[in-house]
Parts: sequence; structure tokens; C-alpha cells
Amino acid sequence: MRARLAWLIALLPFCALAAQEPAQLAWRTAQGDELLRIGTQQVMGRQPLPADLRAPLGSLWKLFVYAWLSDTGQQEPAYRCRGDDKEEVYCCDTGQSIERDAALVKSCGLYFQPGRLGIDGDVWRQYWQARQAPAWVAHLDRLAPQTDVPVAELLDQLQRLPAQEQARKVLLDVSLAADAGRAPAALGGRLRVKTWSWDEGGKREGGFAGWLVDGTPLWLGGPGTSKTVLARYGAAIGAALPAPWPSDPGRCVAVSLFSRYPLQEVYDVHGRPAAAGVLRGRQNVLFTNGVRLDVNSSGDLFLERNAQGPRLTARLSREEYVARVLDREASATPPEAAKALAVTIRTYLLQNGAPHGDCLSIDDSSQRQRVAPRPASEGARGIAAWTADLVLAGGTVTYHSDEAGPSRLSWRDAQAQAAQGLRYDAILARAFPRTSLSRWSNPIAACQPLPDAERWLQKQRSVWRSRLDGEPGYEELRSFAVCRLGSGRPYVDRERQRIYVRGLYSLQDRLDLTHEYLHLAFQAHPNGQDEGYVESLARRLILELSP
Repeated sequence: MRARLAWLIALLPFCALAAQEPAQLAWRTAQGDELLRIGTQQVMGRQPLPADLRAPLGSLWKLFVYAWLSDTGQQEPAYRCRGDDKEEVYCCDTGQSIERDAALVKSCGLYFQPGRLGIDGDVWRQYWQARQAPAWVAHLDRLAPQTDVPVAELLDQLQRLPAQEQARKVLLDVSLAADAGRAPAALGGRLRVKTWSWDEGGKREGGFAGWLVDGTPLWLGGPGTSKTVLARYGAAIGAALPAPWPSDPGRCVAVSLFSRYPLQEVYDVHGRPAAAGVLRGRQNVLFTNGVRLDVNSSGDLFLERNAQGPRLTARLSREEYVARVLDREASATPPEAAKALAVTIRTYLLQNGAPHGDCLSIDDSSQRQRVAPRPASEGARGIAAWTADLVLAGGTVTYHSDEAGPSRLSWRDAQAQAAQGLRYDAILARAFPRTSLSRWSNPIAACQPLPDAERWLQKQRSVWRSRLDGEPGYEELRSFAVCRLGSGRPYVDRERQRIYVRGLYSLQDRLDLTHEYLHLAFQAHPNGQDEGYVESLARRLILELSP
């Protein structure tokens, strides 16, 4: 026993060194390819990307098959899980099916097997050679996890990869799910990557490759698996990466400006009535109530004239719209509060914008969202880019300058929470506890609500209040959500104010729900960490005070 203990003690320094071993992040900049050494907290060094740096391809081979399928318009069948292959754990449950986009996000290798897809090796080679791809891409037998590839060549292929826009769109789901959903706090909507892992001789490597939201190619490798690498280095990666403006800033948003305030006239820079059509530069708007306002157009404002008078419409990209609403309704600071409001603005647009041709149509008014009638500030554009494509799924959203409420974010509260150190995802969770961060084009909620359990708990709190108010550290929650537990033991997500339980079918279920609620209600006090205290109090509440 002593020998074993001595061996463990001797091993500790080596474990500490391994835990501190940096990851490597390669990416393409305007000055050339760069390699960053990333520690768990910060960038530890920079240098030009060495030409001889190589890495195993790992799961990245699937990205090239995905690109070929998308670019050549293939209509391959979905993969159906039959329960006869252990690799199906990366695909779907037995009896279920998976399609192309989800297969890429989940890294379902069985889906992308060339034999299943009937890919002809000669056709494949001709396709990639026409795109000047290296041999490790052009020859199917070399496109394999064990293939060692130059990282610089991989960046080249990522930069010119076919169907890149589609891949970038769906791969946002990877970072949304990374580190048990905690990665978006540091990464936002900037990272669009496919993960990879490789194990050779007991040495595990992992990381990702893909793009920033503007198409900048990047690759990361480090000790561990793709899951542990993202969890370990995510905060430092998030701090190192910029927030470039998206190459695809979203579909058109048609905004009827000043929809509740009739216009009398619109004047150009020379003081003459502006001509109908596209406006450029500074204009002056005269309202029928006599108020004047300068507006500025970079070709995105349109003037119509009819019997009812002049009418102004803005045609903006989605992310420019988000930035302009942020400028009009609040500000780009503090950043975490602004990020939370930007996600709320984008979600509100998704939920309330009406399809109108190629655009979403929405009024500019206090009843909807107010839009700045001029290009967004750099600060607001930075916030929109940082949160690009992120929306909330699982519930409706609204917001107000200073009034909180059910399904309503208070900008004043968000500012205060940011000042306390809360990140934008935690701010959103307090305002909308039943929702989850998701992707604009595929809004899926991580919390499957249990409304009966939540109503039962809300009712019981009023019964328990006189008993709990006397307990040191108890703080009744203003908002929380009860979510369905998929597997494992009941637990709480403190940042998002969520309780995960199986249901409300038995006495044990009610005890579990009460127990986890108490963990949340005592989260700012040592009692909340005392399992014996929490379990004893939960039993007294259920057995003595519950009907």
C-alpha cells in the first residue's frame, strides 16, 4: 500500500505537467499562417506556422465526404441504426435514422463510409484533382483517420473546400454542445468546426478544424480527446479568437421605419425632396408632428411615395439588423449584457418576423423592435458578430429597458448581472430558464420541460415558505425551469437555473425534485453543498408539510 502511495505521489508532478501541456492553434491571417501555443488560461506564444507541422487526419475525413456530397447534389439515403455496430453510438439510437447534417455534427463515420455511399474512386479522384487537392484528399484509400497530413495543406483545403457555407452553418452545433453546453459562454457563434480525435500507442490527441464565421480556416490539436481539449482550452481559445463580421450575415430583413409616426417629407443633403428609390448619404426626415431627424443610408434605405405620403423601408442583413436594434434599444456595453440582448433581439426577429419574398418583414416600433436609421456602430457590429446565428429555443422572448417578467429580459438587470461577473449565457438563463442557446436555422431546445412538475413545485413553495424562510441561506428563486432527465441521477444546472429530474410519478420523484430545488435555493450558502442537510430538509418538507 505504501509503495503504491509513493508511486502515486511521484506521479503527481508528471500529471500536473501533462495537464499544463499547451494546445496548438493554427490559423490563416492577413500576414500569413500563424501558430499559437494555447494554455488553459491564455496564449503562451506565437510564431509562423512551421511547414513541417503534421497531424493525424482523424475524423476530419468526414468533412471532405460531406463537401463532395453537398457540392455534387447527391441524394444519398439516411443511415438507419440497427444496433449491430458499436460505432452507432455516434449516430443514432437503435431503430432511428440520421441524415447528412446531423451525421457531420455527431461525427457518424458509418454515414460517410464511401462503400455505403457507392462513391467511385476514379470519379472521386477526378473531382478533387480538378480542384488541385493533394493526394491524401484525391485518393479515397488515403483519406483515412491515420493519415498524417501537413497542417498548412489542411488550412489550404479548408479555405477552398466546396460547400463551405453549408458546412459552416451546421457546424455551429458542435460548439453549442461542447463541454456540456458550456463552450458558447467563451466562444459565442464565432467557431464553426469539425472535431477530431486520434489514439496511437496510448497517446491521445484531439482538437478541431474548420473556420471562423468569416471563413478564416483554423486547426487545433492538443493532448486528450476532442471533448477534453475543448473543455480544457475553451476559455483561452475564446479569448484568442477575433469576432470578424460573418461572410454570410443572414437573410434580408425588411424594416418599415417609423411605422407609428407618419412622415411629411424626406429631404436630401441639398434640402430638396428626395427622389423615390434607393437613398444614399445623409437625409433629413420631417414628421407630420413637426419633428425632424437625420438618417444615413449606405444604399440600404428605400423611399416610396404614394397617396398616403412618403414611406421609408430599410433592407438589412440579419446581423446588421441585430446591431442596429442594439444601438437603438441599448448599447454595446457592458459586453456580456449586450451579448445577451443581441441573442434576444435575434430570437425576437425569428419569432415575430413575417416572410416577405426573400426577406423577413418587421415594423420599427416600440411594439416590435426599434431600429437605428443609420449604419450600426462598430461596437454593436462586434457584438452581433460575436453572437452570430445564436438564438434561444424552447420559449418566446421579449425584453424591456428596466422591467423584468416572465419570458422578458430586463436590460437594467442584465447590466447589473454583467457587473457581478455573469456571462451572457447565464444572464439569458435567468431571464428565460426554459430556453437553450441554439442555431438560427435549427432552433432546438436542450431543456425538455416538465410543466406538471414545475407547477407542483411552484405550488409547494408557497406551502413551504414559512418553514424555509427561517433556514439560514434560503433565497427563493425568482425563476427556474424543471427539465426532463435523459439518463443518470437528478441534478441542477446552477448557471441556467434548471432542475433535471425524471418526472413526478412517485414519492421518490417528488423527493428528488425538492432535493434539487433546495440545492438551487441555497446555492449562495454552505448549506447548499451539504448533502445531508439538503436531503433531511427535503424529506421534512415532503413528509410533514406536503399534502
